Amino acid sequence: MRILIDIGHPAHVHLFKNLIYRLKKENHEVTITVKEIPSAIALLEKFDLPYISIGKKRDGLFFKGLHQILYFFKLLLIVKKKKISLTVGCSITIAHLTPLTGIPSLILDDDDDHVEPLFVKYGHRYASHVLTPSSIKRKTRKAIYYNGTHELAYLHPAYFKPDPGVFDDLGVNANTPFFILRFVAFKGHHDRGMSGFSLERKKILIQLLEKYGRVFINSEKQLEPSLETYRIRISPEKIHSALFYATMFIGDSQTMTSEACILGTPAVKMNTFARLLSVPNELENKYQLCYAYKPEKFNDLMNKIEELVSNKDLKVQWRDKRDALLKDKIDVTAFFVWFVENYPQSYKIMKKNPEFQLSFK
Repeated sequence: MRILIDIGHPAHVHLFKNLIYRLKKENHEVTITVKEIPSAIALLEKFDLPYISIGKKRDGLFFKGLHQILYFFKLLLIVKKKKISLTVGCSITIAHLTPLTGIPSLILDDDDDHVEPLFVKYGHRYASHVLTPSSIKRKTRKAIYYNGTHELAYLHPAYFKPDPGVFDDLGVNANTPFFILRFVAFKGHHDRGMSGFSLERKKILIQLLEKYGRVFINSEKQLEPSLETYRIRISPEKIHSALFYATMFIGDSQTMTSEACILGTPAVKMNTFARLLSVPNELENKYQLCYAYKPEKFNDLMNKIEELVSNKDLKVQWRDKRDALLKDKIDVTAFFVWFVENYPQSYKIMKKNPEFQLSFK
């Protein structure tokens, strides 16, 4: 089978890498396309995944729309040249190829419909099918629900082994408490009017955490000069090892909050999306792996952090919670591989018997 996998965000590299490795091992021909996002390209090169660039990613709705057209025509040329038989990704672009070319497309989407209304309206409707975590309930016949999360595709213990060498990279020993902070740019079309930590609150947070250990900041946007000394200086592919060993994660990132949960690291998030998203809500309400606060509840967040950091058995308790999560969920990568290799028959099987996925536990 000739399969095209489209990368539109650094997180997609992690999401698809094990799927790509497995498909190639089974002698499928896999073509990877990617927008010119330096961090995404750096990860692809680090993981030895050859790719084709389809152009730069732009900010602002107008420029995003304009470049979407360019991405579409570049992908159209690639799928025809490579004689692609199936496309996989998280983008509107590959969905739009289906009605024009007849090539089926599988969209992986773990955002709620009300958060990504443009993607749902202009992407899902054209895609062949949408693979979505079971915690999200979509009102579409195209949805296939699986009992997992995107993050389990690359952080499941079957695929991820933390690298203790990251302690040397961070300049801390294994007994030193440390905290990973992540601040995002809120530049997506769905981020309009949304916010997280202000500079003042970042400083207040750091002042508290420094009483207990080292502080490292991972930032999507340019870091404020007054916080530069806290910048985490490790290779991008090592961030999950750092997150695994961290005492706690705090930030305004949806993805890294979920990643911390899957790794068994306590996570505290503050942004205006708090309590609005099904996947993080499940991680918080069912498994008690994270806590989410809106910006007006900053004092509550600070109190929760102090409560957690004073718990001497914090990491042990969180690993137990994480084990309970893993016991419930499937091996997402194994499920994706089966679904792609056997598509479209896999769609029919899942529609007829959704519990078939339990064979991937």
